[in-house]
Formats: sequence, structure tokens, C-alpha cells
Amino acid sequence: MREYQSLSNTTWNCRYHVVFIPKKRKKMIFGKIRKHLGEVFHELARQKECQIVEGHLMRDHVHMCISIPPKHSVSHVVGYIKGKSAISIARNFMGRAKDFTGESFWARGYFVSTVGLDEDMVRAYIRNQEKSDEHYDQLKFGM
Repeated sequence: MREYQSLSNTTWNCRYHVVFIPKKRKKMIFGKIRKHLGEVFHELARQKECQIVEGHLMRDHVHMCISIPPKHSVSHVVGYIKGKSAISIARNFMGRAKDFTGESFWARGYFVSTVGLDEDMVRAYIRNQEKSDEHYDQLKFGM
């Protein structure tokens, strides 16, 4: 049975597959930044009463399956996560300690799709994305 959640007057199960990239799709998500972002994304989602159900940080993009209550818009939550995580990266890895309000680490926009009844398939896709990309890269080298 599906995991339904409740608010005061609503029972819901709203899950989304979200993908976004760093500026110019640079391969910047690795090492300490990758570990830091995993923790930051979960904390920022909790602050908006959301939950990251499944996620994977690739070197040049982020996949996540996120549960968002119907009282929040997807664009608001994704914008919040991207904006606050960019500030966190700037403060922790770029030496900007205070009076810092805007960093453009992430590219504009994102991809979003409702998960619906295919949640297990979407979660498996997110989990196995890196293996799929590596296989595709190996096939390109053979040409």
C-alpha cells in the first residue's frame, strides 16, 4: 500500500522526480562538496516539510525523488533548495564567510516530473543512473 501522509484537512502522496545541474554542466559535484550537498539537501528539504525519498549526486547533475506537501509549490521548494545550497557551498568551499546572499552555482531551471504509480521504476532509475552513464561512456569509446 502507498505511504499516504496527512495535513489537517488533506491526505496526500505527492512525489516528484527532480533533476538540476551546475552552471555550464561543469563536473563539480565530487569529494567534499558531494558529501556536504547530501547533508544540506536533506536538511533543506526538512525545513520545507519535504522528504528526499531517493537521491543521487552525479558529477554534473543531481537526481532526486522528493515528497512535497500540496501546500508548497514544486518551484518554491526546488528554488529554495538550489538557492540555499549554493550559499552553503560558497560559505564552506569558496571562502565567503559573511554578508553573502547569492551565488550562482546551479544553472537556471530544472526538470520535474510527477512520480505517480511508477515510483518504484523512477527510484530504481535514480539509483542506477551512474551505472547507466558509465556503460554509455564505455560504448562511446568503442566507436
